[in-house]
Amino acid sequence: MLDDPVPMHRLDVPAPQFLPFAIGSFDRIGPLSRAGFPHRHTFHEIVYVRQGRGSHVVDTRRWPLDPPHLAFVAPGQVHFWEGVRDLEGWVVLFTEDFLVVHPEDRDVLHELAELPWLCPGRSLAPALSGLVAEMEREYLGRAPDFVSVLQAYLHVLLVRARRLSRSAAPWTAPARPEEERARSITRRFNRLLGESGPAVAELSVRGCAAEVGISTGYLNEAVKRVTGRTPGQLIRQAQAREAKRLLATTELTVAQVARLAGFTDAAYFCRFFRRETGTSPGNFRRMTRADHHDHRVWSIDSPTAAE
Repeated sequence: MLDDPVPMHRLDVPAPQFLPFAIGSFDRIGPLSRAGFPHRHTFHEIVYVRQGRGSHVVDTRRWPLDPPHLAFVAPGQVHFWEGVRDLEGWVVLFTEDFLVVHPEDRDVLHELAELPWLCPGRSLAPALSGLVAEMEREYLGRAPDFVSVLQAYLHVLLVRARRLSRSAAPWTAPARPEEERARSITRRFNRLLGESGPAVAELSVRGCAAEVGISTGYLNEAVKRVTGRTPGQLIRQAQAREAKRLLATTELTVAQVARLAGFTDAAYFCRFFRRETGTSPGNFRRMTRADHHDHRVWSIDSPTAAE
C-alpha cells in the first residue's frame, strides 16, 4: 500500500489526552489554519469567517468567501484556502474524544460535513460571533470546570448550525422505532465512509457491518431502506470520491490512484471511474485543474457540471 500522498495533519495541542481541543483566530492558530495546499486532518475543524476574500476548497468544491460563513471539515476530507486576503475569524479544532459528553454530536458533525459551507446571514451572525468569542474567552481563561463549559458551548454551536442547515427543510413526522434504528445504523455506516479517507481501499460491506455490530444482511436492509442504495454502492461512491481527491490534488499516476482507491488493475479502475462519474480519470484531472485555474466551482459529487 502506498503512503497517503495528501499531507495528514494531527491535532498539535499541549496535553491532548486531557484537552483534545483548541480555538483561536487564524493568526493565533498559525499559518496552517489558512494553508494554501491540499491536506487532511485526523480531527474536526470548524471555521467561522467574519471577513476576507478568496475561496475555501473542500474536496475540490470551491466556496467563494462572502462572509459571514460557518464551515465544517471532517476528518479525512481534503481542503485548502485559495487566494485568501484579510482573513479574519475563528478556528475550532477538536477530536472525537472531546465529544464524550454529547456523543450524539458525532452524527451532527457528519451531517454538517455533507454541506460544509453555511451562510448565517447578517441577522444570525452576531449571535454566532458572540458564542464563538465566548468559547475563545473560556478556553484562554482556563477557569475551574472550563472543559465542561467548552463542551457545552460546542454542543450549542453544533445545534445552531444544524438548525441553520435545516432551516428550509419541511417538518416530518417522528420516525417509528424500526425506522429510527435503520437511520441510526445508516448514520454510523456513513460516518465510517466519511472518516475512511486514505483507508477507503480497505472498506468492505462485511467489515463495516462488523464495525457497526450487526449482520451484513441487516446492514444491507437498513442502508437500502434509508438511502435507496446498497452499502456496496455507497462504498464504491466513497472509493470514487477518494480517487477524485487524489486526482485533483496530487501528481500521482492513474495506476497509483487506482491502488490507493482499492484497485489492483488500473484498466478496471478506469472503467469503474467512468461508470461512477461519467468521465475518465485523466479527463477529470484535466477538467479540475483547468477549473481551479479559471476560478470556477467544481463539485466532487457532480463531475460533469461546473456550478
